[in-house]
Amino acid sequence: MIKYFTFSFSIAFISWIVGMIITALLSRTNFYRNGLANLNFIKNEKVNGLVGLTPFKWIIMHSFFKYFNPRLSVTKKILANELGEYRLEMTKAELNHLFAFLFVMIFIVIKLSQGLYLFAIVMLLINILMNLYPSLLQQQNKRRIDRYLHIRNQRSLNSLVGQAG
Repeated sequence: MIKYFTFSFSIAFISWIVGMIITALLSRTNFYRNGLANLNFIKNEKVNGLVGLTPFKWIIMHSFFKYFNPRLSVTKKILANELGEYRLEMTKAELNHLFAFLFVMIFIVIKLSQGLYLFAIVMLLINILMNLYPSLLQQQNKRRIDRYLHIRNQRSLNSLVGQAG
């Protein structure tokens, strides 16, 4: 049983590198800009709560995991003009984890085809915690940034219309 956990954690860490490589290869494509950059699996905040994203977020913010991506773990307040760049970094991190999740799923399917069901379940649970939940958390944060940017743009537009009138 311990080898299941050891292998699962090892493949999860390796999958992060695979995810970064795939994201880097796709980042200059139209598919990335028009499709992948705006992925949203769970749009409802209540559903995020039901799947346990709030406690997961707390764990990330209060553990060593917050140091894994120094560009996203800022200790200073983020300025409004930095939000666009911050969102791009968040999108990269989200897609890194999403591609990593899919990479590990290949191993899970292999274990299932070999009849190693317990091994596959352990790997799936670790994959969900190490890759899927971080991706969902990045999506939630992107939506928060998008809402703020939308409100800011509306206010700017309204002030321009008010000055013109």
